[in-house]
Amino acid sequence: MFPVRTSLFLLPLLLLLLSAATVHSSQGDKEPVYRDCVKQCVRTNCTGARLRGFESRQPPYMALTGWRCGDDCRYQCMWTTVGLYQAEGYRIPQFHGKWPFVRFLCFEEPVSALASLLNGVACLLMMLRYRSTVPRQSPMYPTITAFSLVSLNAWFWSTVFHTRDTYLTEKMDYFCASAVILYSIYLCCVRTLGLKRPVVSSLVGALLILVFTAHVSYLTFVSFDYGYNMAANATIGIVNLLWWLCWCWQNRRTLPYWWKCGLVVLMLHGLALLELLDFPPLLWALDAHAVWHLSTVPVHFLFYSFLIDDSLHLLNTEKIGVKLE
Repeated sequence: MFPVRTSLFLLPLLLLLLSAATVHSSQGDKEPVYRDCVKQCVRTNCTGARLRGFESRQPPYMALTGWRCGDDCRYQCMWTTVGLYQAEGYRIPQFHGKWPFVRFLCFEEPVSALASLLNGVACLLMMLRYRSTVPRQSPMYPTITAFSLVSLNAWFWSTVFHTRDTYLTEKMDYFCASAVILYSIYLCCVRTLGLKRPVVSSLVGALLILVFTAHVSYLTFVSFDYGYNMAANATIGIVNLLWWLCWCWQNRRTLPYWWKCGLVVLMLHGLALLELLDFPPLLWALDAHAVWHLSTVPVHFLFYSFLIDDSLHLLNTEKIGVKLE
C-alpha cells in the first residue's frame, strides 16, 4: 500500500470534481446591457454596406480563423459591459463561461494558446528523443509512441481552441483531452499488467474504447454537460493516479527511477488544482487555466525521462531473460 498522505492529496481533487457545474451562460452575457449592445451592433454593422466594409477592412488572418461581424460585436460589447461593472465597483463577470480576455491578432486567449503550443512542442521534442534513444525492440516502444501521438493531437486542438473558440474546436479540445486521459490508463495497464498478460491489456483497451465512444456520444447527442465532462475526467484521473502510485510503491526498491513516475503523476494532479483558483485574468491575459497549462510544460521532460529509463530497463531485462516487473 502507498502512504496515507496520498489519500489526503486526493481530497482537493475530489472537491474539484464535486464543484463541477454545467456552464451554458454566465452573468456577463445575461446582462441586458450586453444583450442590447450586441443586438444594436449587429443591426447597425452586420448588414448591407457596413458589413461589406467590415469584411473589406478585416485582416486576412481574422477571416481565416472565422471571426465574423457578429463575433466582433460580442467582443466589443463584452468590454463595454466590463467597463460598466468596473465603474460601479462590481466584480468582473464571465461571459459564456469564460473570463474576458484581450484578443491578440486572431488569438482569443493568447496566453493559453501559447501555453498549449509550448506543451505540444515539449511533447514533440521528448517523443523524438525517446524514439532516438530507445530501440524499437523495447516492449513499451509502440505503446509509448502511440501515447505521444495522442498527446500531440490533444495539444494541437487545445492550441486551436484557445486561438478560436467555436462549436467544433471546443468539442475537439474536450474529446481529445479525454482521449489522452483514457490512453494514460491504457499505458499504465500495459506497463503494469500487459507485458506479462497481453490479454488483460487488450480487454482493458477494448473497454476504454467503449467508454470513450459512450462519453463522446453522450456529449454530442444528449447533452454537452461541462460538469459531467469534468467529473468523468477527474474520476479517470484518480484511477490513473492510484494505479501508477501503487506500481511505484511496489517497485521503489528495485527500480531506481521509480520516483520520476511518482513525482509526475503527483505533479499533474496537483497542478490541475490550479483551476480551483479561477481568478479574473491578470492584464486580461493570464488566468488560472493559462497558469495550469504553463506549469505542465516542464512535466513532459521528467515523464519522458522516466519512460526512457523504464523502456531501456525493460529491453535489458528481456535480453538477459529476467522476469519483467
